Amino acid sequence: MKLFALAAAGTAGRTAGDENRRELEVEDLWPHKEWLVLKFHGVDSITDAEALLGCELQVPSSQRAELGAGWNYVSDLVGCTVVDQGHEIGRIADVQFGTGEAPLLVVADGAGRKFDVPFAEAYLQSVDVSRREVRMNLPQGMLEINASLTAEEKREQTPRKKH
Repeated sequence: MKLFALAAAGTAGRTAGDENRRELEVEDLWPHKEWLVLKFHGVDSITDAEALLGCELQVPSSQRAELGAGWNYVSDLVGCTVVDQGHEIGRIADVQFGTGEAPLLVVADGAGRKFDVPFAEAYLQSVDVSRREVRMNLPQGMLEINASLTAEEKREQTPRKKH
């Protein structure tokens, strides 16, 4: 199986575009404790492997496994429109993990505001990847609580100097 390794964000050498993607071929794999160890062709030493620390591994869409009902690839969610109770909120700009039990959808509206929306089954009505749409039923007030501050709101919160 062929994969691509993309240098981790914030590492030396990572810039926009695909110039930092390195094609890798999985030579072998095995479980170790609660992890899966991948052995790549041509990566034959610890030093070679350390160069891949923090890289994002990308699987070409043609090689992705078929997912069961209710499961989605993050790459399929990014760019989808989020609709809450019939009202369009915005488009999914990113998906963040490790912030709680459910991944967070970072949704950007047309005005540039961003909302953190839990991608939780309790709020999810449907995902239609072919229509690029995620329908949700969010609790009233959730968007206001999780919205990023606008530039004007940030200015209002900045302490003023006393003269």
